[in-house]
Amino acid sequence: MDISHSAASIGTLADDTRRALYEYVVAQQDAVGREAAAEAVNVPGHMARFHLDKLVEAGLLDTEFRRLSGRSGPGAGRPSKLYRRVDRTVALSLPERRYDLVGHLLALAIERAAQGVDLDTALHEVAHAEGLRTAASAPSAEEDELARAADVLDAHGFEPRATDAAILLANCPFDSLAREHTAVVCAANHAFVGGLLDGLGCEHLRAHAEPHEDRCCVTVRQAG
Repeated sequence: MDISHSAASIGTLADDTRRALYEYVVAQQDAVGREAAAEAVNVPGHMARFHLDKLVEAGLLDTEFRRLSGRSGPGAGRPSKLYRRVDRTVALSLPERRYDLVGHLLALAIERAAQGVDLDTALHEVAHAEGLRTAASAPSAEEDELARAADVLDAHGFEPRATDAAILLANCPFDSLAREHTAVVCAANHAFVGGLLDGLGCEHLRAHAEPHEDRCCVTVRQAG
């Protein structure tokens, strides 16, 4: 979900009634119907349906149809439309942060280290492999290597600033973790960007570890 959709989804909760309905639905162990939600927040049923459907449109709730009585067959009545929380995360961060990604990489590295692989080696391998997978799903079709790399790095929150021979990364998606655990997180970041470049087929670009106070620790430069 991109920043526009995330912002729109979260903005949907600015309405007090909508937020109250959302909080009620997500607090339940099972999907709930319009009538129960309306009664819980003390609004008319038609109003609850309107706001619940807006939450579905915003990607914050999902729906299912089920007979609440548990009966089936003739005379069991029509299935009810039920609402429940979506099974994905909706988040908005400015600047963009990707703590989920670095957490995934560190968990994979720890699992490999538990099997006897040196931790530094494991971290480099899993981060590089993740960069390759990310590149494989990237939609960029730019012919110029710098433009192609900048396009994909931008899509993943690095805020690239391209020059004639390099790409400076203005944002670190792993900011707070990188500040507290610099060596580990920056090593993972370096390997990830390197894998991304390899996966994009950028034969003349290299990821360089260049720690800097005001931007990401990695700079992409022309080889040589």
